[in-house]
Amino acid sequence: MIKWEYQTLKMMTGGFLGGKLDEDDFEDELNRYGEEGWEVVSCFDTSYGQGTSREVIVVFKRPMDGSLPPA
Repeated sequence: MIKWEYQTLKMMTGGFLGGKLDEDDFEDELNRYGEEGWEVVSCFDTSYGQGTSREVIVVFKRPMDGSLPPA
């Protein structure tokens, strides 16, 4: 049976009213996690009010070492 480990990434939004995410930085972070074997499971924002986001949270998973069946 595959056992999973999980990791979260929190990206803060910016701008005068919030809600703006630097897409290049976000993509760079996703690629960095992907290179380490992490896979995105979920991505959601937290509401600051008035429909504005203050952060985006990404949940990743990857198999724990030694939990994959032999190929």
